[in-house]
Amino acid sequence: MATDGDRLLDEGSYDQLRARQWWAGAARGDGMSRRALLQLSAGLGVAALAGLGRPASATAVSAPADSPIVKPLPPDLFYVYGTNAEMRWEAMRDQGELVPIDRFFVRDHTRTPSIEADTWRLRVFGAGLRGAPTVEQAVEFSYRDLRRMPAETITAFVECAGNGRSFFTTQQNQTVSGTAWKLGAVGVARWRGVRLATVLARAGLTADAVDVMPQGLDPDWVNAGVNNGPVRRPLPIQKALHDVLLAYEMNGEPLPPDHGFPVRVIVPSWIGISSIKWLGQIEVADAPLVSPWNTQFYRLFGPGYPTEGTVITRQVTKSAFELPWDATVPVGERQLLRGRSWSGNGAIGQVEVSTDGGTVWRRALPIGRHRQHGWQRWEIPWRPATAGAYTLRARATDVTGRAQPTQTPFNTLGYLFDAVVAHPVTAT
Repeated sequence: MATDGDRLLDEGSYDQLRARQWWAGAARGDGMSRRALLQLSAGLGVAALAGLGRPASATAVSAPADSPIVKPLPPDLFYVYGTNAEMRWEAMRDQGELVPIDRFFVRDHTRTPSIEADTWRLRVFGAGLRGAPTVEQAVEFSYRDLRRMPAETITAFVECAGNGRSFFTTQQNQTVSGTAWKLGAVGVARWRGVRLATVLARAGLTADAVDVMPQGLDPDWVNAGVNNGPVRRPLPIQKALHDVLLAYEMNGEPLPPDHGFPVRVIVPSWIGISSIKWLGQIEVADAPLVSPWNTQFYRLFGPGYPTEGTVITRQVTKSAFELPWDATVPVGERQLLRGRSWSGNGAIGQVEVSTDGGTVWRRALPIGRHRQHGWQRWEIPWRPATAGAYTLRARATDVTGRAQPTQTPFNTLGYLFDAVVAHPVTAT
């Protein structure tokens, strides 16, 4: 029988609880007042409520002046959207389980900061610790301190909650706001670091701890003319102690700048915004916490949802072909279609592929094993018999029975698109 603590390991259950507590005045808001939430339910809209406060500042860092993203972004690997870069799925053809760093997607609110490992410090403070209730009294850890602690390695995907957003418009003829990701705002990597539980124990964790709030060192995010401060989002202490990693390596290399150097948070199975990059401080509170990143952003708004929105739960089930969009293939020749499917709810049970627009479906052959927080690779042969346009579709079902639908319920910010995607191909 699941306990209350077990339920808080699930992102949806945790966010629903905090939303109720915040509405009742039982959770401490960080940048969002209850008055603002009441205004939201009166219909003033999300943009008008952006960032009604900001947190205490952390270690000062600088951002490169020339580009918001540091690493090269060749057009054969990426679609570029200002501060964000999406992996092209054809770049994963013949790759292994992991996404190479040079093609791993980048999601930034502002720009990649420049941080020196030698001067970087992680500050841990709050009423849930012994002797460090305020940021001024924080327990500090250096980069070397973390590297000396017992290390763990996990393989897990990180995915933006808006991955697939463009298909609300192109497939469902619905207008949404936000970066027009296709399906490449996701990546699986091997992360190495120290467990957050280890760091909290050394900082003096007490039994009074309820929530932790990791915060990044990225430049303050200004939205609708309001400064929201650095990105931050709370976690329940149950999840923090369960499987959260403070990672300093990615695929066997030091964490690159665009992916959180020197240290980032990895929160398996939760939406990407929880995996805070460029970690600078962690508050450990003895009371429930919320921030703008779970009260006004990363919520589902629109017809069918309450005015104040609905919390985003786990990542949904998706599939993608390792094939260019509008690809051209030789008519009459055997093709080996390959792709990957993944779900925030667990392993993929089966993948089916249609090459005729959805009339006939065939079971794809799994490639390799599926890790708990990774994805399932698959392949299926196909020989286009005649020249012309074809529509490929892949649909996955995870082990909990959650399958990709034909249409995703509309929400105005375009989150959690999970419908089967129509992939156009031409045989010549």
